[in-house]
Amino acid sequence: MTENSEAGAPAGDDGATRRLERAVRAAETALIEFEIAVETFRIEVENFSRLHEQRLGPLYAHLEELDARIAEAVAARTGDPEDERRAREARAAVAPMPQVSELFHGWLGSDGSDGFGAEGYAMLTGQSVQEPPRVRPGEEARRLYRELVRRCHPDLVTDATERDRRDAFLARVNQAYARGDEEALRDLAAEWERGGPGPGRAPERDPAEELYARLEWLAERKELLADAAAALEESAIGAMLRMAGDDPDGMLAEIAAELRRRVADKEAELASLLAG
Repeated sequence: MTENSEAGAPAGDDGATRRLERAVRAAETALIEFEIAVETFRIEVENFSRLHEQRLGPLYAHLEELDARIAEAVAARTGDPEDERRAREARAAVAPMPQVSELFHGWLGSDGSDGFGAEGYAMLTGQSVQEPPRVRPGEEARRLYRELVRRCHPDLVTDATERDRRDAFLARVNQAYARGDEEALRDLAAEWERGGPGPGRAPERDPAEELYARLEWLAERKELLADAAAALEESAIGAMLRMAGDDPDGMLAEIAAELRRRVADKEAELASLLAG
């Protein structure tokens, strides 16, 4: 009986440690899946924002110019002080204070114009300078991305040096995914396979304490991710993406078509005023 009791104590401790290990593994897996979802949505928000400005910005600007010219034509015809005031306000709205995106015009236009340019933008934002072809990367890119993140995620290790290596690698993975670049994602998967996961770190304290600390860290990390996800969902672009459903690129096309109709109507209105 004594022998069994003495043998049972360590076995019990080992059983508790194994349960903790399983809990940590499950928490790590859940956290990585959550982070993949948050990062995917963040990339879609950024892509939607960039393509919204790239594709719709010129149409909005043209509408403002037409509004100003129509107001000026009306004021010239009537001479009414109130119409003249409206014309001045409309003209002032055509040339607002420069927005941040205008400072990156070299990146947006890729035409050698003034601004930070592609390299400067990349240095300041850490993002790829290649414009995304669509809001949501394709299904194959999404599959490759999820598989790669599950293998190389920094949260799978505790060694600081290895975490830094994985952080740097994951940043490249995120950039390739943001572009929807399937070939680059395959190349990165092959590179990771050649390099391997890298060394881990042996626990520096009691295994149970190490596992409890790991669980606490994972819980804190999940709270931060939840806050980031909420901020994305509550943003204007995030709300538009939710409205777009499964076809955010289609929504951009629909908005562009509507803006072109408005442009055509205002051009006709201006031509009528000038002709009269």
